[in-house]
Amino acid sequence: MRGRGWLLVSTLAFALIAGCSAPPVPNRSPSPPAATAAPTSPSAGTPRTLASHLDVPWDLAVLPDGDLLITLRDAADVVRLGRDGQVTTVAHIAGVVPGGEGGLLGLTLSPDFASDGFVYVYYTAADDNRVVRYRYAEATLSQPHPILTGIPKGGVHNGGRLRFGPDGDLYIGTGETGNSGLSQNTRSLGGKILRIHADGSIPSDNPFGNAVYSYGHRNVQGLGWDARGRLYASEFGASAEDELNEIVRGGNYGWPVIEGDGQREGMRPPLLTWRTSEASPSGIAVTPDGTVYLAALRGERVWKTTRNGDAMTDPVVFADGFGRVRDVEIVGSELYLLTDNTFRGSPSADDDRLIALPLG
Repeated sequence: MRGRGWLLVSTLAFALIAGCSAPPVPNRSPSPPAATAAPTSPSAGTPRTLASHLDVPWDLAVLPDGDLLITLRDAADVVRLGRDGQVTTVAHIAGVVPGGEGGLLGLTLSPDFASDGFVYVYYTAADDNRVVRYRYAEATLSQPHPILTGIPKGGVHNGGRLRFGPDGDLYIGTGETGNSGLSQNTRSLGGKILRIHADGSIPSDNPFGNAVYSYGHRNVQGLGWDARGRLYASEFGASAEDELNEIVRGGNYGWPVIEGDGQREGMRPPLLTWRTSEASPSGIAVTPDGTVYLAALRGERVWKTTRNGDAMTDPVVFADGFGRVRDVEIVGSELYLLTDNTFRGSPSADDDRLIALPLG
């Protein structure tokens, strides 16, 4: 069965602050009645706090020695978290212009990091969002080299996730900056999933002769693949439905013509939808068998769902109680999650945090 995440709808849903919001869109399916309970899949063990007092953390990458690199959005710093729990600044990224939802966002390592030392970051600059490659050596970042510029920027919907795919190419989630007309324009880099080679050149089989891989997106902040090479992406809805999509080359995912389960010929439906009050999804982590862990900002939880043929199982709550969750990553037998309570939320005394949960 094709799961639909209509779960735990609060009577205060429309009073809460959404991860992003926009006017209603046409042609979306009507909202079904609220469920009265949400299935829960508890993690098997006690959470571990790996770092605290982080300043609006956004993304992380695991170094070969097990230490972590973490981006701090508003400070424009990349910090290193050692296995001893110490946090040190690796670099302040020059040229970052934080504002609204923009700043220092995505981070990923080269597939050949052990030999080339390349680290890729996505950030909001004065006039655009861009992807810049650095060389990491001796616990510092140097030799900045822009490999993709001209991604539209805005106060909201800047996208920002970077991940290398199984083909060795770099995939980039972008947003439409609140200008929904960009999403259906395949000449614009906004409201898209982009695909480029590691050096910034354009793959010859990209569908539109530029960096655009798929279009019709509102704001993509989660990317991941299963063992069969299927690409999953999370997407912020407007006022009705958030989405988990399977991405195909050249696919049109509908925004702003349709949202969530809305139907239109030539536009691809999502694998799953959630009410925006229960998700506002950011990062995702995908296992080889197609289990997807999805970080929820406004929903303040981690959702879990597994591939079942052409569909996904009904989502269950894997973890909650940590506030807004910006990113999730699978590291060994644990799920790492980054909270996002110091930007929009109710921060605890030690927020923001990086927390490890047993996968069970």
